[in-house]
Amino acid sequence: MKVAAFVAVGAILVAQATLAQDAPRPRCADADNECALQAMKHHAATRISNWTAALSLPVAERIGPAPLQLVEYITLDNIANGYPERPRAARLDAGLLADVKAAIADLPATIWALFGERLVGVYFVDGLGGTGYTDYVFDAHGRPVKGFIVLDAAVLAGQRANAWATWKENTPFAPGAGYRLEARIEADGNDNRRNAIQYILLHELGHVLSIGADIHPPWNLSPKEVAGEAKYPFFDLSWTIDRQAGKFRTLFDANLPQRARTVYYLGAKLSAAEMQPAYASLRNSNFPSLYASTSPGDDFAESFASYVHVVLMRRPWQVTISRDGNPVEIFRACWGEPRCAQKQQLLERLVRPSS
Repeated sequence: MKVAAFVAVGAILVAQATLAQDAPRPRCADADNECALQAMKHHAATRISNWTAALSLPVAERIGPAPLQLVEYITLDNIANGYPERPRAARLDAGLLADVKAAIADLPATIWALFGERLVGVYFVDGLGGTGYTDYVFDAHGRPVKGFIVLDAAVLAGQRANAWATWKENTPFAPGAGYRLEARIEADGNDNRRNAIQYILLHELGHVLSIGADIHPPWNLSPKEVAGEAKYPFFDLSWTIDRQAGKFRTLFDANLPQRARTVYYLGAKLSAAEMQPAYASLRNSNFPSLYASTSPGDDFAESFASYVHVVLMRRPWQVTISRDGNPVEIFRACWGEPRCAQKQQLLERLVRPSS
């Protein structure tokens, strides 16, 4: 969540240079969450009428430093959520840009073709507060119709695929003596920055693919705001809405005791000793990864990324947990297994609509 050539990428970089300043002057004080939330409503970055220049270009050319309106929007989002980072437009070096283009060009043409009508563009900042970010762009009637992707160029600059995946999968767990979790998403010869970027992009593209597709409830709605009669085929395979508590719950919560405390990136809430039982419990669900179990939106984005990576591109995906140097759990992608068969069927219909 790409094979068209970036023949005019220089044009968009030049066009955005007038907008891509280091950082906008914030509208709201650092701790003023309510001000930020209000300022985000109907913000220019989320209105399709303000993306006319980008949308006039072929989708493969919509890449470059984040324009000022987008940097401001992400800054407000960070203030609203209490994140300390204050992003600024990235100054992309030639090597990173080449890796981004190569990562996109390496994807199956059928996958990139899915995004011509949905993707506003891929933009870069430094100081995002995470690796990637995707949000809605609304039409004149307030309906989400497209999405933009924002990546942190500074974070991506030093990443290799397996090291990045290992870092990500460790974030829910506090360090513990004798415990080790290692993720592998590339063979040794392909363990490079380009393929780290590719997997991160696939996840964000999964979010974009869900826009307007009734795959799961819109991520800008709270559970209580989701219409009771709404049907979301992918969501319904794994999730339910606890309207009294105002929470999304999985159909497998009774068998996934660690899920409620699984939080990525924002501070570990699980102990190292819970690595093995968390992944063992995951086998009792239809989630392809632990991250997929954290929210309906990330369930689909993770499933899409994993499916394209493993099934269509025939790449590895594995988490190995060791205790005192000895493997105690090896968790692999579930595609081809009965537990994920229904999700795989839905994904196949989405990415191969003509079949």
